[in-house]
Amino acid sequence: MFLAPTLPLQFPNPITIGISPNIPESDSLSLPPHPLPKCLFKSIMRIPKKPASFCLALFSPDLSTSPSSLSPHFRFTSAILRKSDRSRSPGKRKGIHTVGQLHASYSMEKGYETAVGRDNSSRFSHLGSSDGGQQPCVWSSPQGGCKIDIRKQIFCNRSLNMRSILAVGFDMDYTLAQYKPETFESLAYDGTIRKLVYDLGYPRELLDWSFDWTYMVRGLVLDKKRGNILKMDRHKYVKVAYHGFKELSKEDKVGTYGNTLIRDSFDEPDYALIDTLFSLAEAYLFAQLVDFKDKNLEKIPKGADYSVMYKDVRAAVDLCHRDGTLKQMVAKDPKRYINEDTTIVPMLKMLRDSGRATFLVTNSLWDYTNIVMNFLCGSRTLDGSRKCNFDWLQYFDVVITGSAKPSFFHEGNRANLFEVDHESGMLLNTDNGSPMAQVGSSSPRLSLKGVKACRVFQGGSVGHLHKLLSIESSSQVLYVGDHIYGDILRSKKVLGWRTMLVVPELEREVELLWELRDTRKQLRKLRNERDLIEDKIHHLKWSLKFEDTSADEKQKLSSEYNALESERDRVRITHQDAQRECHKMFHKIWGQLMKTGYQNSRFAHQVERFACLYTSQVSNLSLYSPDKYYRPSEDYMPHEFDIIPL
Repeated sequence: MFLAPTLPLQFPNPITIGISPNIPESDSLSLPPHPLPKCLFKSIMRIPKKPASFCLALFSPDLSTSPSSLSPHFRFTSAILRKSDRSRSPGKRKGIHTVGQLHASYSMEKGYETAVGRDNSSRFSHLGSSDGGQQPCVWSSPQGGCKIDIRKQIFCNRSLNMRSILAVGFDMDYTLAQYKPETFESLAYDGTIRKLVYDLGYPRELLDWSFDWTYMVRGLVLDKKRGNILKMDRHKYVKVAYHGFKELSKEDKVGTYGNTLIRDSFDEPDYALIDTLFSLAEAYLFAQLVDFKDKNLEKIPKGADYSVMYKDVRAAVDLCHRDGTLKQMVAKDPKRYINEDTTIVPMLKMLRDSGRATFLVTNSLWDYTNIVMNFLCGSRTLDGSRKCNFDWLQYFDVVITGSAKPSFFHEGNRANLFEVDHESGMLLNTDNGSPMAQVGSSSPRLSLKGVKACRVFQGGSVGHLHKLLSIESSSQVLYVGDHIYGDILRSKKVLGWRTMLVVPELEREVELLWELRDTRKQLRKLRNERDLIEDKIHHLKWSLKFEDTSADEKQKLSSEYNALESERDRVRITHQDAQRECHKMFHKIWGQLMKTGYQNSRFAHQVERFACLYTSQVSNLSLYSPDKYYRPSEDYMPHEFDIIPL
């Protein structure tokens, strides 16, 4: 834990509130700035038998440097936080320094900007960062171990003790490599359009279309047959629905998805799930084609209904990937399409110095993987340019390319495992990972002669990976990915691996939640007020049914009833307008990523079910101890919500 002058906070009673000395040092607390509500202490702090100290570095800079700014109910006395024993961690730890700054990969622009704005570091700096709001620092560095900016925190769904993890694995695309949506997704969109026109016979006017990369979000569901785009809650009730770019009325929405004898599962083959950032461009193009078909039926290829159009879009996307169009463009200028993150290497070093194995499993082939990983991890030449070599392999024990996830995670998968020759990219036969002598040779050939480094493979299955890493139990593996179904669901549900989901959009979502915390409290009050008025109306309506009520009494009750109805309508409209404005602050069309109204969204439900941990960037792992015990927050049932302060 970051050591700093500490002061015990005392209430006028007096009772000293503090952190219990037996809390492990890795369990860092991240508290909002003053004023501190009483409920905060009740929910995340304990009152020990003996007074203990707070490290003021856990609070905002204002609080730690200006005690006078606190409420007069607090007074200060000097104390020193005892140093914790770090000798428990396996392996030696070297001080690792980092230079640079993480880049958020998603922000709202154009018509979807919010009051937070593009450059809001000064407005949000009070939430704290790992080194005074300038740049994140690695936990193992001398400056590490301090408070973590809430936008870069790792959130826990299920308890995970990192001491039990022997190997940490990573996906590459949209996990280690965060692509820039304004350039990469536009590139994918343009390539798909060209395939539709030149290969699948769509009209040439599609070439004039443009792509708004801010419009679509993850977690949506495409209704292939009807041409609709849906956002639903965790119970699979459709809350927001559009036909192309036209919003469906409440009546149409209920009539289509709410009045069926058997509830729709909203799964394949009739629906498509937009659960990866790679799918945003094709979802937007599908919406454009739906609108185009409705207005220009004669221009669409004969027999191409909505579902056929979606199938054509998918085929065009696959053609772009197969012919290498996208990856060739990225390879020419990685910096244009991929965010630089200078904390990836220190993170990998820290994990390896802690005694853990690291591995990479990606669907990309070796040539592209080597280019991207060189960009992320490679050193620079004297003239500042990147040099492409194999130095980045020193940060991994095993690299598997062309893995064909999610089938890679099935134990029954019998795919052959080939070793990749680093320089030529040629594939060499292996015996379940063991080197094999090639025809005409008396001894096995190793990819890197005389260099102790990781080996690179293509294909295979999870059984091969376990053997290569000497993994005896699936629960000893933590896998980090960005794709709920391709990376997280299969590895968690089939194997029992521990999982961490990377959600780049979360950084901005958390920021807005903090900005709008007072607005959300007001929404809750309006909702409660509306409920109380409706209860009174129901009671009055019931009272008017009794025959023994006098005419004067009925007249009085009727007047009161009418007044309450007017008040209910006023509160209802105020509540709905406020809720709609709050919805638009997150996204003008789809609202909050993790919510749909008052319910968790379907995407949030998937995150909760299958991701042990989730965070905005993979390199946020570098801000935490490699021996961290991640513990989830307490679950609340509806009957507890108003009883236990939050």
